[in-house]
Amino acid sequence: MNCSQTPDFVLSGFFSYPDKWQLLFSVFLALYVLGLLGNLLLLLVIGADIRLHTPMYFFLSQLSLVDLCFITSTVPKMLEDLWTHNGAISFSGCLTQLYFFAVFADMDNLLLAIMAMDRYAAICHPLHYPLLMTPYRCGVLVGGSWGVAHCISLVHTLLLSQLSFHTSQEISHFFCDLGPLFLLSCSDTRLNEDLTMALAGLLGIGALLCIVSSYVHIFRAVARVPSAQGKRKALATCSSHLSMVILFYTTVFATYLKPPSTSHSSGEMVAAIMYTMVTPTLNPFVYSLRNKDVKNALKRTLAMENSLD
Repeated sequence: MNCSQTPDFVLSGFFSYPDKWQLLFSVFLALYVLGLLGNLLLLLVIGADIRLHTPMYFFLSQLSLVDLCFITSTVPKMLEDLWTHNGAISFSGCLTQLYFFAVFADMDNLLLAIMAMDRYAAICHPLHYPLLMTPYRCGVLVGGSWGVAHCISLVHTLLLSQLSFHTSQEISHFFCDLGPLFLLSCSDTRLNEDLTMALAGLLGIGALLCIVSSYVHIFRAVARVPSAQGKRKALATCSSHLSMVILFYTTVFATYLKPPSTSHSSGEMVAAIMYTMVTPTLNPFVYSLRNKDVKNALKRTLAMENSLD
């Protein structure tokens, strides 16, 4: 079979279910619209209400922005493929999609770690919190995370661009991901896979260890609070974040806790759908439904709009 460094691919992740294309299109379109509206609304509420101009909600607004971009990096192309029944994608288009997908996935990962650190500072060092989480430091944390995410994504993209691939091959996925692309390569990918796994492990496991360490200290601090009401109040600020962490990492590990070139099963496809579509869609609703500050700010924003009308 011929090999090329600029092949054309076909995203065939849903080609095995031709009788369900219409249903899948409707479900994924609804999730996409809901994700866009939910994240945009949360961005609007946090930006409009001065009471939410705090480090915690600054990080949450960044997460909403990243999630909005995250679902946009994969879902529109997938909807187009389901609508046209044609998953063709060029090599440059595939690399572009992979690059932006990796940037926003890495940013999700890093922001969840930063938000855990913020909760640790707020609960374990409340008197020093204003000094620890200044606007400048918050900006450095987020800006540094964007830089790290872009650098790692650029490395992934450059590694793939140096490989040769079988021409006109099907990618057994609904977006361009590292594992399926390594499977189609004519080149020896062992070094590339090792480097990819090392970078993913360094970023993913490092961020998760930061989250776990933060919550170990948080739970110890909460255990020392004398009143049950005080404990509930302290944990209430962490419940939404913990929900997002559990959902994100369980689905990501189900997909990526293995060598990149191993085959993708239908179960892994479901896990990929969960973290690329369901998690970014649910995040704003988890925070708005379980957070009194956000709910009150939303009511004030809606009341203000009604009074202007």
